[in-house]
Amino acid sequence: MTTSPLERAADSFAAELARQRTGRGLSKKQLAVLMGFDPSYVSHVEGRRHRPTEDFARRAEAVLEASGAIWQRFREYDDLRHARVGQPHRGPYLPGQWLPPGTGLVVERELATLTHTEDGYRCVIRRELYNAGLDPVTRYLVRVAVDRYPNDPGRSNRHHREHPLTFAELQIQASRDDGGGDPEPMHWRAKHDRDAFKEIWLLFENEERRFPLYPGDRATVEYAYRVGPEKWGLWFQRAVRLPTRQLAVRLDLPAALDPQVWGVETSLSAEEGPLRTAPQRHDEGDRAIYDWQTDDPPLNARYRMQWRFRARPDTEPDVGPGATRVRPSDRMRGLGVLQRGADLLRQRARPFDLPSEERGARAVVDRLTAILARLDELHPFSKGAGVAAPQFGIGRAAAVVRPPDRAAEPVVLLNPRVVDADLETDEQYEGCLSFFDHRGLVPRPLRLDVEHARWDGSRIITSFEFGMARLVAHEVDHLEGRLYVDRMAPGVPLVPVEEYRETAHPWSY
Repeated sequence: MTTSPLERAADSFAAELARQRTGRGLSKKQLAVLMGFDPSYVSHVEGRRHRPTEDFARRAEAVLEASGAIWQRFREYDDLRHARVGQPHRGPYLPGQWLPPGTGLVVERELATLTHTEDGYRCVIRRELYNAGLDPVTRYLVRVAVDRYPNDPGRSNRHHREHPLTFAELQIQASRDDGGGDPEPMHWRAKHDRDAFKEIWLLFENEERRFPLYPGDRATVEYAYRVGPEKWGLWFQRAVRLPTRQLAVRLDLPAALDPQVWGVETSLSAEEGPLRTAPQRHDEGDRAIYDWQTDDPPLNARYRMQWRFRARPDTEPDVGPGATRVRPSDRMRGLGVLQRGADLLRQRARPFDLPSEERGARAVVDRLTAILARLDELHPFSKGAGVAAPQFGIGRAAAVVRPPDRAAEPVVLLNPRVVDADLETDEQYEGCLSFFDHRGLVPRPLRLDVEHARWDGSRIITSFEFGMARLVAHEVDHLEGRLYVDRMAPGVPLVPVEEYRETAHPWSY
C-alpha cells in the first residue's frame, strides 16, 4: 500500500510533535494544557485523527521550543495541502514572522563561497542570522569537514589519519556585522578536533567587548578558512542544521582548468538525487563562477556540489578506468568495521556490570557515537543507521542507533534484550556495515519492546516501531552474534549493492 506525499507529510508532523513532546517528558494531556487546548486534542493530532492547523503548530513550536522543527514539518504539510486542492498559498512570511516566537536562532540567508587558489581552497561563509528565540545568543557553532577521496572512504580515512587537518592551517577568521558600523572581530573556541573534522564555537565577543545577539535582533556572521589541495576533495557540501530561508552556494574555479560542475541533494524523506536546479555558470576574466541557490530548504537536508577539471585529469581523486575496483566492503574495512567472517561477529557480546563499569561503558558509547557521526559524513543513511561494539572489535554489549530523523538524538542501548515483539512482520531490504557488498530482504516485527540498562544499572523498557524497530533489532542481533542474513527466508537471494542502488527506495509502512 502506498501513501501520498500529503499523508507522509502529516505523518512526519505527528512524529516530530511526539518526539519533541516525549523528549521533554510531557504527556499529551500536559502539553495540551500548556498550549491551551482541550486535553484530548494533542492525542487526536498525534494519532492523525485531526489535521494540524497553523495555530496548533505555532503554539506547539513555542511551548516545546523545538528550534523550528515542528514549524518546518507543518509548513511542508501545509504547502502540499494547498497544492492538492489547487488553492493559492499565502504569500511569503514577513521578516521576523516566518517562524513563530521561541523558535531560536534562524538563518535568513546563507551564501557559501569556495574559491580555488594556487595554495588550495578558501571558503567564506556569510550567514544573516535572526534571533527568533527568547534568550540572547552568545555563541554560534560551525563545522569544517574535509574528505580527500569522497568516493573511497577507506582511502580517505587513512589519508587524513596520516595527514590530519589542523586548526593552525585553517587560519580561521570571523566577524559579526549588525549594520551599525565596522564589523566586529569574533573570537573562537574549539569544540571537537578530529583528523578530518572540526567543530568551532564562534563567540559573540572579542578582547574589547561582548556583543550578544538579543531576541528580535539581526546580525550577519562571516567566517573564512583555508584548506590545502592535499586535503580537499573535489566537493563542497552544505548541511541545513537551522531553519533557513535561503541557501546560496558559489564556486569560483579557474576557467583554464575547464571545470565541469554538478550536484546532488539528500533529505530525510528522499534518497540522494540530482539538484532540482542546475548550477549556473558565468565567466569573470579567467575565473569560472558557478552559482546555485534554493529557498526554504528542509531541516537536515544536504546539498553537495561536485566537479572535475577536464584540462587536468590527474587531479581527479576518484578511481579511474582500468584501476582496481574498490568494493564497498573494503571501504568499510578501511574505517575499522569488521567484515563477515570475523570471529567476533559470531560471539555473544559481554554485558557491562553497571554502575561499576560506567566509565568503560561511556568510553565505548562515545567511540560508537563518533564513528556514527563519521559514517554520516561519508554516506547518506537516510533510513537511519546503527553501530554495535562487536563490529569494531569490542566484544561488549553496547550499540548506538541514529533514527532516520537526523535531528533526533541517537538511541544508546546497553545490555539490551528483546522482551516482546509484534506478531505482525514485514519484509524490507537491509544493509549492514559488516556485510556492505550486498543487501537482503529481511522479515522483522513492526514493534519491538527492548529492555536495556541505564548508566546507574537500572533497567527500562523502550518500545520501538516500524523503521526504528528494524534498526534496533538489527543491532541487538549483532550483540547476540547474528547477522541479518540469518533472518532471511531460505532461498531468498542477496542483491549486490550495485543492483540494489538502481531500485532502492525508502522503507514504507
